[in-house]
Amino acid sequence: MQTHLGKIKKAAFGWGGYNESMIGLTVTLGGESWGVGDFWGAWGVQHTEFCKWTEDERRQQLGDTCMRLSELLNKAKVDSVEKLVGTSIEATFDGNLLKSWRVLGEVL
Repeated sequence: MQTHLGKIKKAAFGWGGYNESMIGLTVTLGGESWGVGDFWGAWGVQHTEFCKWTEDERRQQLGDTCMRLSELLNKAKVDSVEKLVGTSIEATFDGNLLKSWRVLGEVL
């Protein structure tokens, strides 16, 4: 595991995730020589009999996403998604795989 310091480069709430068919928070994180994207959300497409998820599961995921976003905004001390840009973060990687990231509240 490695950690890297960086900033939130972009942040948006809307369509994103897999093939832009999900709805939620999309962030781009980056540092001096690295960059990665992260998405929190759920499917935004119409539910059909072929879906492997239920409407209740989707509602739960979207609720969880909004609760995570609320915590993120509070930690970053901002009141909107757009204002997250420039926030200092610490990202943890396993090889090239992003495992987690957090706002560096201690530098705010």
